[in-house]
Amino acid sequence: MKNKAYIVMGVSGCGKTTIGKMLAEILKIDFFDGDAFHPLMNIEKMAAGIPLTDEDRYSWLLDINKQIKESFTKGRSVVFACSALKESYRRILVQQIEDTVVWIYLKGDVDTIGLRLKNREGHFMPSTLLQSQFEILEEPSTAIDIDITLDTNTIIHTIVKRLTKSDFGLVGLGVMGKSLARNFSRNGVILSLYNRFVAGSEEQVAEKCIAEYEELQTAKGFEDLKFFAESLATPRKIFLMIKAGEETDTFINELVPYLNAGDVIIDGGNSYYGDTKRRIEFLKSCGIHFIGAGVSGGEEGALKGPSIMPSGAPEAYKLVGEYLTLIAAKDKHGDACCSYIGKDGSGHFVKMVHNGIEYAEMQLIAEVYAYLRYAMKMQPPQISAVFSEWNKGELSSYLLGITAALVVKKEGNDWLIDLILDKAGNKGTGNWATIAASELGQPATLITSALFARYVSTVKEKMLIHLEQSSVKDIPVIVLDEIKSAYQLARIANHQQGFMLIHTASDTFKWNLNYSEIARVWTNGCIIRSVFMEELISVLKKKQNIFEDEKIVSITKAYKPALKNFVISALQYDLSIPSHLAALDQLNTLTGNYATANIIQAQRDYFGAHTYQKVGDASGKFYHTEW
Repeated sequence: MKNKAYIVMGVSGCGKTTIGKMLAEILKIDFFDGDAFHPLMNIEKMAAGIPLTDEDRYSWLLDINKQIKESFTKGRSVVFACSALKESYRRILVQQIEDTVVWIYLKGDVDTIGLRLKNREGHFMPSTLLQSQFEILEEPSTAIDIDITLDTNTIIHTIVKRLTKSDFGLVGLGVMGKSLARNFSRNGVILSLYNRFVAGSEEQVAEKCIAEYEELQTAKGFEDLKFFAESLATPRKIFLMIKAGEETDTFINELVPYLNAGDVIIDGGNSYYGDTKRRIEFLKSCGIHFIGAGVSGGEEGALKGPSIMPSGAPEAYKLVGEYLTLIAAKDKHGDACCSYIGKDGSGHFVKMVHNGIEYAEMQLIAEVYAYLRYAMKMQPPQISAVFSEWNKGELSSYLLGITAALVVKKEGNDWLIDLILDKAGNKGTGNWATIAASELGQPATLITSALFARYVSTVKEKMLIHLEQSSVKDIPVIVLDEIKSAYQLARIANHQQGFMLIHTASDTFKWNLNYSEIARVWTNGCIIRSVFMEELISVLKKKQNIFEDEKIVSITKAYKPALKNFVISALQYDLSIPSHLAALDQLNTLTGNYATANIIQAQRDYFGAHTYQKVGDASGKFYHTEW
């Protein structure tokens, strides 16, 4: 490790010697008082109240420089207390050792320091020379500035905190940010934490977070962005966990002035993939790397190991990959559920589709719950038992497991699920996935139906239509095995649509994505982890469309009648089942038994001369008819 010279500077009386000695003791290195290097004639002049000239100081500065070099030849770092008031003095002092010097500037006003000098006994320099020192003082621009009105322990703590470089920086200490910080620290990463300062509401957030969690005791907290950036080892690696969109752009613009070429910013929020591509290009012009990292797993995943989907330039990922894989969940083989996804915003695109699949998975479970509760008249404990049993086999998933647990939670004598307003929110990723599917011409109908089901839930109170419910006394319910098969097939359709959307984006944007590896990354830590996802690893190594896999084709043929029966029965009970219906509709369309799109294309040609192609015409020729 390179030797360092820590030079504590400032006017006489600022506390250089006291602070320098304490710092040297903490760092376990040698301390030197610059005043001890003054030649006798300098001391006599100052004692007589005569200010020193630049010529007087020249040999003094060279002697200090010489001592630092001698210490370095012995393999020793040093702390020097030295006034070094002018920039020209500092240049002389650091000749040939510029990159080893760390300046620490003890800053105070004339009145505060003057009072200290009057109370100081036995020093050769009288307080009357203080004003002359302030007159020649040129404050350094690259030093660690310290306010001398702070108590001594705080000054030392501040200096040490700013001298010790952290491995990694994390910005934003909301629920996810705190959990990720604890995860990093538990894995031995020395962190600098930053949270914005908002008077009265967000003050000392980072410091309070560190005090709250034992594993964060090695971390350093900041609410000054400049100090935060200075605390990081270069190339800096900074993980953002802040609100997506305009706030992320604003923060990046505030951060960039404190960064150097080669530093890396990682956006771990749910950002739009187009924004990520734009930020990569913008920061590249500044010489700064940008990684868009999808992070899934919620609070528990962030703390114990999330699934991470990073993208950007390969050379940028090489700088941060070891840190991301360190905190990621592990698959059944012990490998990190984190992998370089690809170029541009592909990581956030993959995370966006992950969330879209998640929307549909949640909706499918909700639809099954509705059938069991309202058609089959099961109570929550019975439903929980059904879900728990299914969760032991091929339908096992994180979402099914938590649903089995949450439906039996009680508040007083009531089932909590019955006290929760029938109104589901969303944070935008499902909407983005739906838009992306439309832009890329992919039928992600389960994702879309799940998103719109949430939208309907938010407006139904205002738009409730009072219609008589259908009579259900003579409508038989279907058996549990059929419901299970219907749910399983709908899940297959959901995953097929999600991966086909990723495949289309990869082809369109030239990302060259590895679909099997994406499935592997989704086998642990993330919200859509499941036994089926583990099966898809091997399927997607051979097939891009999972409906081409022989086993999945066999299941589809066997279970389609069950899905049809479930949909018919649920509709007879007036239940809303948009995602199961979308799955059945997709399968009906893909079988190609009945034509409907030909009518639409004929209509388009009739009113707009949009042309059409003919059955059996291998030439691909387009035709138009004067209808």
